[in-house]
Amino acid sequence: MRQDKMHLINKIFNNETIRTVWDKEEEKYYISVVDIVGVISESKDGRKYWNKLKQRLKEEGNETVTNCHQLKLKATDGKYRLTDVVDIEGMFRLIESIPSKNAEPIKQWLAKLGKERIDDIFNPSLAAQRAIDIYRAKGYDEKWIAKRLKGIQERKELTDIWQESGITEGKEYAILTNEIYKEWSGMTAKEYKQYKGLRKESLRDNMDNIEIILADLSEETAKRLAQKHKPQGLEQNKEVARMGGHAAKVAREDIEKNLGEAVITKQNRLDYEYEETIKLDSPKEVKENS
Repeated sequence: MRQDKMHLINKIFNNETIRTVWDKEEEKYYISVVDIVGVISESKDGRKYWNKLKQRLKEEGNETVTNCHQLKLKATDGKYRLTDVVDIEGMFRLIESIPSKNAEPIKQWLAKLGKERIDDIFNPSLAAQRAIDIYRAKGYDEKWIAKRLKGIQERKELTDIWQESGITEGKEYAILTNEIYKEWSGMTAKEYKQYKGLRKESLRDNMDNIEIILADLSEETAKRLAQKHKPQGLEQNKEVARMGGHAAKVAREDIEKNLGEAVITKQNRLDYEYEETIKLDSPKEVKENS
């Protein structure tokens, strides 16, 4: 686990220093509760404010307190002390619980996001257009966006087939996805993300055109093979997934032979870098030892 400055979280808090930890195993962020409370409430003693708020939330049955972990975070004096932390969902739940003018812009933003989600349910095309607008704002060109949206649709068609053949969404989807990726890239999806220096970001959003084509080829081939062979259960689907990945592997090796260079690169689309500093205990370990 690493402690660093997570640019987006700091932006939410107007670039105030919020201690943030990335848990590589769980692939999620943990954020210092005292820091959140201090910035939002403008209290001179964030820890004291949190202790009072914690008691009120317990009495109300708010799960934010229950879902708190403790991690060793670096204090202003340079020493590491156990500190209450929450994940991103818990962070927003906590902000909603604090009566403060500083919390109001974030609450309004959350309300807007909630409205957009409901709008998407009634009219799914709005979500697609919103995705296009976001990609354009991030500087992606129209051809890349078209490939990406096509890949999303093809992925949906593949997972629909998995579901029909008895595959459970979630863990088993991830297992089959990793079988495809390992076959053509030599890495699981998680390892591929780490290779590119990513965390919560989408792997495919950080692929170049050739990488996306190979990823799409592997899944489209797996889809068509599944339609033909009609595998049932996890083991049969794993075999078909590897076959799909193998088609992309052959294409990748041929491209690399002709180009004389690797097509899988560490390049990403991020306009920031993560700071890798000190390795910390995992939330589970700290909680058990505290």
